[in-house]
This record gives sequence, C-alpha cells and structure tokens, in this order.
Amino acid sequence: MDKSNIRVVFMGTPDFASVCLKALAEDGYNVVLAVCQPDKPVGRKHIITAPPAKLTAIAEGIEVYQPLSMKTEEAYEKIASCKPDLIVTAAYGKILPQSVLDIPKYGPLNVHGSLLPRYRGAAPVHYSILNGDSVTGVTIMRMDAGMDTGDILVKEEVTIDPDIHTDELMALLADRGSKLLISMIPDFIEGKIEAVKQNEDEVLLSPPIRPEQAEFNWDLTALEIHNKVRALSSWPGAFVINNGKKLKIYDSKVLSDSVVEGSEGSLPGIVVKAHKADLIVKCKEGCLKILELQNEGGKRLKAVDCAHNYKVGQPIG
Repeated sequence: MDKSNIRVVFMGTPDFASVCLKALAEDGYNVVLAVCQPDKPVGRKHIITAPPAKLTAIAEGIEVYQPLSMKTEEAYEKIASCKPDLIVTAAYGKILPQSVLDIPKYGPLNVHGSLLPRYRGAAPVHYSILNGDSVTGVTIMRMDAGMDTGDILVKEEVTIDPDIHTDELMALLADRGSKLLISMIPDFIEGKIEAVKQNEDEVLLSPPIRPEQAEFNWDLTALEIHNKVRALSSWPGAFVINNGKKLKIYDSKVLSDSVVEGSEGSLPGIVVKAHKADLIVKCKEGCLKILELQNEGGKRLKAVDCAHNYKVGQPIG
C-alpha cells in the first residue's frame, strides 16, 4: 500500500490531536486537510490563540479549516471536495453528522483516550484519575453519529501511575494512540480488522468537567483528595474553602497515618507537620502531603517555600 496515495482528512483540536496528526504526516499519509475548532481566547488577557493541532498542520504544510459547525452545507462540501479515503478524528470536540461520516471511501476513524465503552465523552482522562483507576488505554473505533458509540477496532491498555496528572497521562495516551493508529490503518484499509460492538452494559460517561467539581473538604480520604488534585491540576485546580477563601492544591502525595508522627487522633484538616518541604495535613483516612498550593489572591507556591507559615495542630489556612 502506497501511503502517499491515501487521502486523509484529519479532525482534532488539542495537544492530544496534534500528536496524532503529526504521526500521520510523518508516516507518509497524504493529509489533505486539518479541521480544528476556531481559535479561542486564552488566559486572563483573553489572547486569541490557535489550537495545537492547527499549529502542527501549519508546520506540516497542511491546509486548515475551522468551521463553527460541521452541520452546515458548506462544511459538508468542504470535506467532500477533498475526496478523502479516510477521516481520522482525535479530540475534535464535536459530533459529526452522518452525512460527513459517509464521505470517506474506507470510513471514519476516531482515536479515543480510554478503553471504551468506559468513559465515553469529553473528559475520559480526567475521570480515569478522579475515579482512581489503575488502568486506562486508547481505543480506535469506527465512528458513527453517536458520542463515542462506534464499533471498536483496536485497543491498547496503559497503566496509570498513582501520582500522574491529567496532562501527563494525556501525553502518554496521545503517544500510544498515535502509534496504534499508524499500525492499524493498513489492516483496516485491507479489511483485516473485525469491528466489535460496544457492550452497552459497561458504558460509563465522562461529561465535561465543571468548576464546582474541583471543591473538596478534609473529610475525604487522602487518596480521594489526591486523585482530585492530580485530575484537575491543569484546570480548574482542586480547592478547599478556608475562612471563606479558596486554597488551591496543585500537587500532592498520599501518606499513611503510620508514617506521619502525630496524625493518629488528629482531626481532618489539621496540620500535622510543617517543616522545610513538609506540609502535611490530616484527612479522614491518611494524610495529604501538599507539594504545591495557592491561597486566594496569592502566588502559586511550592511547599518548600511556604510550609513554615503553617502551624502544627492548627487547621490549614
């Protein structure tokens, strides 16, 4: 199979998509169009910023198309005019209409950051960490008009390190997913892969993260808080309310009560150690070692720079 003769329309937006797009281009496929969501304002100054997949497409000399909707006649005509053999999507962020899915000769593929049917939806990596999963993976499916409901073509499992954060896990899954995509396309085109329907009894959903999901209290276990911290560290940041103000925690570790002197008998939320780089707080079960935090209105600080400001035996904050 001459890969340069395989015309691909790629659809994706964030870093996860960018990795997959670059893999396709570097492996020799003829990516004739990259479809991304429109540039958006980013940061406090709301600077209009191009998505990562767009930047990768430009670097690879690929035409970029950024429609507000894929449900217009214009969008359909744009994709159809490319005469794609494949449509490949990865974290595009919008459901495609059946008319667009029917365009490519061999069909539409999607690279998804979970082991479907677990975590259909927009935030599979966040929820795998929030729920304390030890294993996740990537799935490549043949797309249909539903939300991640298409038949499964291939999967690959990935172990979740207990201290990994969402951005790091996304990067790992993007790498694995892009390699899996490249390895399976020839067999898919030649009809050598048998598609498997998803088991509807095993479906779990991962809707977009809401800001209020980031709040916690010290009556949770240290592991539950730690999972929230690492799942939401990039946005919106796990936080607890202290004296009416937010205390955000961006990085942490879980410690058992047996290794923290003075934690036995302490109440949740009480500082049990505050010395040098050690800022440790008692939780419902176990202790949370805070590595990076930010008080409302203050700077984001490493514990080594502020642990001395807290008092053992007092509530944090």
